[in-house]
Amino acid sequence: MNLHLETKGLTRIYGGLHAVSDVDFSLERGKIHALIGPNGAGKSTFVGMVSGRIPASSGTVMFEGQDISNLPAHKRMRRGMAYTFQITAIYANLTLAQNIALALQDRNRDKALTALKRIGLEDRIDQIAGDLSYGHQRLLEIAMGVAQNPRLLILDEPTQGLAESEIVQFQTLIRSLAGDTTILLIEHNMDVVMALAEQITVLNMGQVLATGTPQDIQSNAAVQAAYLGTE
Repeated sequence: MNLHLETKGLTRIYGGLHAVSDVDFSLERGKIHALIGPNGAGKSTFVGMVSGRIPASSGTVMFEGQDISNLPAHKRMRRGMAYTFQITAIYANLTLAQNIALALQDRNRDKALTALKRIGLEDRIDQIAGDLSYGHQRLLEIAMGVAQNPRLLILDEPTQGLAESEIVQFQTLIRSLAGDTTILLIEHNMDVVMALAEQITVLNMGQVLATGTPQDIQSNAAVQAAYLGTE
């Protein structure tokens, strides 16, 4: 198995409460791996530790065979990680082109245009980002991540607030990235998860409940009881 990302015993404790407890996780190179679970399961805390935005209480993070547990977020980004937030993190007072330029640290307009074409917003390249609809702001943020040509793209609730047509566009984009880019998808929309993910890990109360193919997860009785809402 060609592992791109691996965690061992990853744990985060807040004031005695285990938000994430002893998580072993592996992500194969070039695959789309979804992380799902009920609210409060520890998903965003887990990816915060993977990306370096939240310090782990214990455990290790391995990326491309190297222990990066002690690296800050910006150094992990330099190694090829990109992370889009659950809440939009665009620069509202700047144009779309300027947002892409900041993400790339490069003012090349052609690169900005290429990134915006992938999400269907190339005709808005000079529009102020704050004037976009919420769904288009989400797509812009994803474009800012994709423009960096990351080796690992972490997407935290990317389809939240997207219209149905925008979700279709998002799925097309993610499929176009798969293979070249490893994708970790944190998502509540189970239709999106089942359509895109090759592997799924379910977190519940800060621990791994199950990992497997979409079919494995759908037929797992413990997952059904804890998350999918069926007996």
